[in-house]
Amino acid sequence: MSSSLPIGVFDSGVGGLSILEKIHQLLPDEPLIYVADSANAPYGPKGDDYIISRSCEIVDFFIDQPVKAVVVACNTATASAVSTLRENYSVPIIGMEPAIKPAAELSRAGIIGVLATEGTLASDKFVDLKSQFDGQVEIINIPCPGLVEHIEQVNLDEAAITALLQEYILPLKAKGVDTLVLGCTHYTLIIEQIREVAGEAIAIVDTDDAVARRLASVLVENALLSDTKGGIRFYSSGNPREQQQLISRCWGKAISVDPFS
Repeated sequence: MSSSLPIGVFDSGVGGLSILEKIHQLLPDEPLIYVADSANAPYGPKGDDYIISRSCEIVDFFIDQPVKAVVVACNTATASAVSTLRENYSVPIIGMEPAIKPAAELSRAGIIGVLATEGTLASDKFVDLKSQFDGQVEIINIPCPGLVEHIEQVNLDEAAITALLQEYILPLKAKGVDTLVLGCTHYTLIIEQIREVAGEAIAIVDTDDAVARRLASVLVENALLSDTKGGIRFYSSGNPREQQQLISRCWGKAISVDPFS
């Protein structure tokens, strides 16, 4: 496998751009392909069979490019599909999970909150992860319906997002939570609003940096680090005109977006 091949990164929508940014910062020479499956976002309410099928379709697209590695930049897709993907594809596949371990180590009160989609919180993978910390910390799960849908809008309704965040976070503050886990990559895109609602006393953790570092380790282990400068290609299953605006806003500069079916 050639080290000059790109890395495929995908999410149910634009949330994985937070992971893509960390990868690009850590590995600026790596060519990258990003797929936002925004026409089908969020994955949270959808069943495992659908998420597995859709994830395989996206990875098939990456393999056709081809790519040298795949990053599943979505907690729900990782929980539902990463085992199947690793069984069916030979390229390295990097998934993710909510940052409960670092949150548990960081928490002084021993009470942490997890903001995530319904699908992530209900998954066997998350239940197993949470059970590892039984007796060590109290973990309060908060499903956040509606939040991803707002983040996927071209024009953010900041007042509506703040109202949802208050609904989800204020009860956690009342219960003494001092560390908050962002269990969905979309939430990192509104981290400043989350900080405003949570307050300075609550630490906020995600797995973006950890995923980028894990990818770098895998590339080194397999002698796949790129030695030439690569670019980034963006694809989306959503409305082309809207996705052009949305992804450009989230990425921080104007980019072109190709259609993905």
